[in-house]
Amino acid sequence: QVRVTESGGGSVQTGNSLKVSCDTSRRTSSNNAVGWFRQAPGKEREFVASISWNGGSKNYADSVKGRFTISRDMSTVYLQMNNLIPEDAAKYFCAVARGSYGGASQSSIQGWGRGTQVAVSP
Repeated sequence: QVRVTESGGGSVQTGNSLKVSCDTSRRTSSNNAVGWFRQAPGKEREFVASISWNGGSKNYADSVKGRFTISRDMSTVYLQMNNLIPEDAAKYFCAVARGSYGGASQSSIQGWGRGTQVAVSP
């Protein structure tokens, strides 16, 4: 079973930056795509960004394009979030996909982390 642990959440003001990290069990996840999702109170969990096993393919939700950057170093995946706005406030979840590519669809996920909270004040 893949292990997924997020860290780096916190509280920032609008316009500031935050970087969240995702540590996964190396044996199973180094060859797997990884995705970031988020869920705000009262809303459904939504896709944020994903990265292929080798970092060569990245996808972003339209709402974060140009502001968020996903990257990875083997089994550790990062999400750099710049120019944060209140609408970005949510619990952010890291997820390991079954395959080497993808990770944008929740149905493709084999393992989830417990999430890390991001708060953005006006």
